[in-house]
Amino acid sequence: MSLCCVCFALFAIFAFATCGGYSGQLRVSVDCMEKASSDLNIGIDFGYPFRLHQVSFEAPMCEAMRTERVFLTGDYSSSAEFFVTIAVFSFLYSLVATVVYIFFLNKYRENSQRPLIDFVVTVVFSFMWLVSSSAWAKALSDVKVATDPDEVQLLIPACKDPTNKCGSLHEPRWSGLNTSVVSLKTMSAIMLGNKKRNKIFFFF
Repeated sequence: MSLCCVCFALFAIFAFATCGGYSGQLRVSVDCMEKASSDLNIGIDFGYPFRLHQVSFEAPMCEAMRTERVFLTGDYSSSAEFFVTIAVFSFLYSLVATVVYIFFLNKYRENSQRPLIDFVVTVVFSFMWLVSSSAWAKALSDVKVATDPDEVQLLIPACKDPTNKCGSLHEPRWSGLNTSVVSLKTMSAIMLGNKKRNKIFFFF
């Protein structure tokens, strides 16, 4: 049990570290017909909590060396913050449970209500993990679309002029966020299965 809680705590750390500490960048280019106005390396930085509608960058207007501020679209902070919050509380609960299993296991077994309470709390956390990870998976999919360099080009007015050429230079990296969503759904199922087995063990 303690080993399972330690693993769960490590997965929780991985979750809020990869999501809560995420920062990404995409780059696009705007090659104006009037070459002096071109900007061939526009860097756009964004990150947690993914309030993309507050992320802006300067893009050339392709006329008289003028630029304009362009904003990304979408606010995915609620799903991201919910995901990280559940991860933090799950980490704290896992630490407490690990201490109980290691140092107070005999007292834990003395009262049949304690394993039941532990089981119910774990079921709640496992359910919240599944809900938050599913919500974040959907939000992450939308974030990927909103930060796709090809989609961002459509937000730049100068790119709508066929005489100007816009291109994609660099896409954000998503490997850590992708892995966290998949691994946490798996870990929730494992943790819940382990609790069911231990609940039966303690009652008999």
